[in-house]
Amino acid sequence: MSSKLISNNLREEIAKELGVYEQVKHDGGSWANVSSKDCGNIVKKAIEIANRSVESK
Repeated sequence: MSSKLISNNLREEIAKELGVYEQVKHDGGSWANVSSKDCGNIVKKAIEIANRSVESK
Protein backbone atom coordinates (compact mmCIF):
# COMPACT_ATOMS: atom_id res chain seq x y z
CA MET A 1 0.00 0.00 0.00
CA SER A 2 1.56 3.27 -1.05
CA SER A 3 2.02 5.86 1.66
CA LYS A 4 1.69 8.50 -1.08
CA LEU A 5 -2.01 7.72 -1.36
CA ILE A 6 -2.81 7.47 2.34
CA SER A 7 -0.89 8.87 5.30
CA ASN A 8 0.92 6.40 7.52
CA ASN A 9 -1.04 7.62 10.54
CA LEU A 10 -4.41 7.07 8.86
CA ARG A 11 -3.35 3.68 7.49
CA GLU A 12 -2.22 2.53 10.94
CA GLU A 13 -5.34 3.88 12.64
CA ILE A 14 -7.62 2.05 10.20
CA ALA A 15 -5.53 -1.11 10.48
CA LYS A 16 -5.90 -0.99 14.26
CA GLU A 17 -9.66 -0.49 13.91
CA LEU A 18 -9.90 -3.49 11.56
CA GLY A 19 -7.63 -5.67 13.72
CA VAL A 20 -4.88 -5.90 11.10
CA TYR A 21 -2.20 -3.84 12.81
CA GLU A 22 -1.20 -6.63 15.20
CA GLN A 23 0.15 -8.56 12.19
CA VAL A 24 2.15 -5.51 11.08
CA LYS A 25 3.58 -5.08 14.59
CA HIS A 26 4.38 -8.79 14.77
CA ASP A 27 6.30 -8.50 11.48
CA GLY A 28 8.38 -5.57 12.71
CA GLY A 29 6.39 -2.88 10.91
CA SER A 30 6.29 -4.67 7.55
CA TRP A 31 3.03 -4.66 5.62
CA ALA A 32 4.24 -7.49 3.34
CA ASN A 33 2.20 -10.21 5.07
CA VAL A 34 -1.06 -8.24 5.22
CA SER A 35 -3.47 -9.90 2.83
CA SER A 36 -4.78 -8.19 -0.28
CA LYS A 37 -8.27 -8.48 1.19
CA ASP A 38 -7.21 -6.65 4.35
CA CYS A 39 -5.40 -3.98 2.31
CA GLY A 40 -8.56 -3.56 0.25
CA ASN A 41 -10.60 -3.15 3.42
CA ILE A 42 -8.19 -0.46 4.62
CA VAL A 43 -8.53 1.41 1.32
CA LYS A 44 -12.33 1.03 1.40
CA LYS A 45 -12.44 2.49 4.93
CA ALA A 46 -10.13 5.37 3.91
CA ILE A 47 -12.46 6.17 1.00
CA GLU A 48 -15.46 6.15 3.34
CA ILE A 49 -13.66 8.58 5.66
CA ALA A 50 -12.74 10.84 2.73
CA ASN A 51 -16.32 10.82 1.44
CA ARG A 52 -17.67 11.75 4.89
CA SER A 53 -15.15 14.58 5.05
CA VAL A 54 -16.25 15.93 1.67
CA GLU A 55 -19.94 15.59 2.48
CA SER A 56 -19.59 17.52 5.73
CA LYS A 57 -18.15 20.58 3.96
